[in-house]
Amino acid sequence: MEPAVIGTRLASSVVAPLVKKLLVRDGPGAGLVDRPVRLSALVSFRGEKRTLNDQDVGVLAARLVREALESPGEVPFPPDEETAVVDALAATLLALGELDMDDVQAVRLGHRELARELHRRAPARNLSADASLFLDSLTQWACLHVIDFFTKRSTFVARSLVEQSRDHAELIAKMDELITRNPRPDTRDAAFERRFLSHVTKKHGRLQIYGIDLVNSPGKWPLDVAYLRLEATSPVDAYENFLRRRDRFRHGRRPADEALVDHDRILLRGEAGSGKTTLIQWLAVSAARQDPDDGTAYLAGLIPFVLPLRSLTRHGGHLPAPKDFLAAVGAPLAGEEPSGWQSRVLTAGRGLLLIDGLDEVPESEREHTRTWLGDLVEAYPGNRWLVTSRPSAVAEEWLADEDFAELRLSPMRSADVQSFVERWHTAARTGVSEEDEALASYEAQLLHAIRGKPDLRRLATNPLMCGLICALHRDRHGFLPIGRKELYQAALTMLLTRRDRERGVTGPELREEPQLQLLQRLAYWLIKDGRTEMSRDRACTEIGRALPALPEMAALGAPETVLAHLLNRSGLLRAPAPETIDFCHRTFQDFLGARALLDEGTFGMVRKHAADDQWEDVIRMAVAQGRPRERADILRELLGGGSARAVVLAASCLEQATELDPVVRAELERDLSALVPPRTPEAVSELSSVGPLALDLLPGPDDLSGAWPGAEGDEYAQLCVRTAALIGTDAAIPYLARFARHPSERVRGQLALFWHRFAIETYGVEVISHIPYDDLYLIAHSVAELRALRELGGRPWIRLVGDFTAASLLACLDPGRLTRLDLRGTVDDMSVLGRFPLLEVVSISECPRGVPLASLRELPELRHLRLSARHAFHAAQSGLCLPRVRSLHLHDTESEAVLEPLPQAFPSVEALYLFTGPWPGHRLDSARLRSLFPHATIDIDE
Repeated sequence: MEPAVIGTRLASSVVAPLVKKLLVRDGPGAGLVDRPVRLSALVSFRGEKRTLNDQDVGVLAARLVREALESPGEVPFPPDEETAVVDALAATLLALGELDMDDVQAVRLGHRELARELHRRAPARNLSADASLFLDSLTQWACLHVIDFFTKRSTFVARSLVEQSRDHAELIAKMDELITRNPRPDTRDAAFERRFLSHVTKKHGRLQIYGIDLVNSPGKWPLDVAYLRLEATSPVDAYENFLRRRDRFRHGRRPADEALVDHDRILLRGEAGSGKTTLIQWLAVSAARQDPDDGTAYLAGLIPFVLPLRSLTRHGGHLPAPKDFLAAVGAPLAGEEPSGWQSRVLTAGRGLLLIDGLDEVPESEREHTRTWLGDLVEAYPGNRWLVTSRPSAVAEEWLADEDFAELRLSPMRSADVQSFVERWHTAARTGVSEEDEALASYEAQLLHAIRGKPDLRRLATNPLMCGLICALHRDRHGFLPIGRKELYQAALTMLLTRRDRERGVTGPELREEPQLQLLQRLAYWLIKDGRTEMSRDRACTEIGRALPALPEMAALGAPETVLAHLLNRSGLLRAPAPETIDFCHRTFQDFLGARALLDEGTFGMVRKHAADDQWEDVIRMAVAQGRPRERADILRELLGGGSARAVVLAASCLEQATELDPVVRAELERDLSALVPPRTPEAVSELSSVGPLALDLLPGPDDLSGAWPGAEGDEYAQLCVRTAALIGTDAAIPYLARFARHPSERVRGQLALFWHRFAIETYGVEVISHIPYDDLYLIAHSVAELRALRELGGRPWIRLVGDFTAASLLACLDPGRLTRLDLRGTVDDMSVLGRFPLLEVVSISECPRGVPLASLRELPELRHLRLSARHAFHAAQSGLCLPRVRSLHLHDTESEAVLEPLPQAFPSVEALYLFTGPWPGHRLDSARLRSLFPHATIDIDE
């Protein structure tokens, strides 16, 4: 029986006076003494001031029991146990005088625990279960009144405040001592993170710009000055998948440093020198500063871990667990972090993991790398991951199982090249004001040359090549070599022979060729071993083997001395860690390795490694540097391999082969004809990897229709357009423009699809403006493309991909012309649709399911509507009714249940098209559908 139940039998007006007789009242005051006041001093039946004896307490107990028994209701226990219950209650109440606690402690204890303590102090009892329950409940009820009495004593509030103050002071003192001895992990973490982020900012906040260090200038420059914001695009297959399912990318093309905005796992592909490592530096520094700009605001609060795979795989051992990240990259703070710090950061989802150079992992170790990466992602979800690689290092969707989306760094556009040249010269002018006038003149000359010389413009496609062009242009006082091979050769000459003279460095002056012999030996060892770093001991061993044949270099001393000279003076070698050597850029390693391949004449290596992405540039540069007979031998080895990849690689070498045996050229053209035109999506990928050179191989629309008339020729034309679009440079625009009036809507649809990959204005004028639009949706991914369409006169069929505002639609779409609108994204205010009264066809997908569609009522010409089944369901539930709609297309139709309310919303539907989408295993009930739409033809695509 609970105290509340006893309370219904005994009113407080009965219990309170009886309980008060058991206790005495003190005079005013805080009652502060050195020791707690025992309850024995507060009860009236103990001490010198007692007013009751034990017999009196028994009388009070008897009255309490009698009052309970005489109250209305069921008798709580057998009548013959009344005396025993009274005696037990009296003994329990007398136990108040035995408790060693004061009133504050009793109140803190609570009435239930106080009652239990009294029962433990009282003598054992021999009662029935009902009597025991009654006694327990009555004791708790009495203790409630005892505690109430204590809280009303004049000394209680004062004493409780004093006790609380003492407790708080004691607790604070103990906590201070505990924190002093053992600081909180988050305090230690915060202190270390401040040091770590400062280290990241200093380490990665400066960028080497090739060639700027020639004349009394620092070797590295502030990243803020040197960083060029490039763009990344999604692969075609992933992008087309996006058009159906918007969970991978919000836009086909976007700034590369925003790659992680919409997807927290990205595999970023880019050619050598395209700026992958620089992008990683920028993201790391943006996060480390904790106050990133608008483009990288999403990085605020993240902790960057820069993990170059060439360093992590240096010793061929296991890849590091998070606790070893700092040690694995040789960070000076390694070992100083609080225990478990990395794990806490990643568990909280605060990590930004920047994993650079998947292509620099030996091919035999890449599967192990994928497993390591997958295990990390699974163990620490919620973080952001960026992995970089050269394009062909791993297969398409290599990390798809780990939910990595793929992007590819776009080649630099004309505006990017101009911006880079301007920034390069701005950085070069810093600290050398006496050359300001000359540098300004060089800048203007170079920009004019790049715009006017197609060969030079084709070379300036990435930051590395642009940097070399700028450096050589200044070094040669405005005169540039022509061609990629000549550009690299001139760069090596500049770095190996003129660099020291320009900087005023004293010491032995060495010729270029002996230095190249040593450097190419190191480069070739790295290439054959599939690595980009070597140990210092291995470098010394290779140099030692070569020195007997190079007396000019041997004169410098032991191999260690020669290596130190190359590290300090060549500008081509670096020591990223005390015991590690690598080349300043992979491109120089490949160029020098190609020289070694030619010197050795081991062209069988070409066929052996034709499928190895790490050898692609080596082979191309070997063809560029080789003599005619060597070129022919290399190309024969490629063609003898029999693979499509080898043929494409051989074709990509043609640009470098200034002289080639006609027989070999004919053999190559014959093999190439099997690939051109591309006949499969795989062939598209392989051919587009050749780059701009493939544009000269692709047939035009007339050639295709003449050789393959009809549907076959249309399919090949579509694949040719995809190939040119994937190449993605402005040089592809004239080729694509030739297909603008192709009779196949699918071919013209490809042209519309890839607008976002090119300069908006140029592509709009040269391609989009010439496409007939009577049967074709034109696609806009941005307001800029919408504006360009408006300037071209507008179009009646528009597809919008991405997020738009109502204001942008009103500003850029023509209400007097727009008849079809396909929304594959979001609009902030869907009521804007009512402002386009000529709309006959509306398609809505990728919008939130509950988006209001009431504005569709305002479209008098609306006859065809395409929605997800859920969109239609929510619209019908909201009371929407569109009696003019005759054709209804519903995708993602998972069940008949979502169709139940639709007949009321679309009462005049004559044709119903249902697509089951991601529920292919579910079969819709045709009979049920016919009962819902008895007057409509129904087409189900499962």
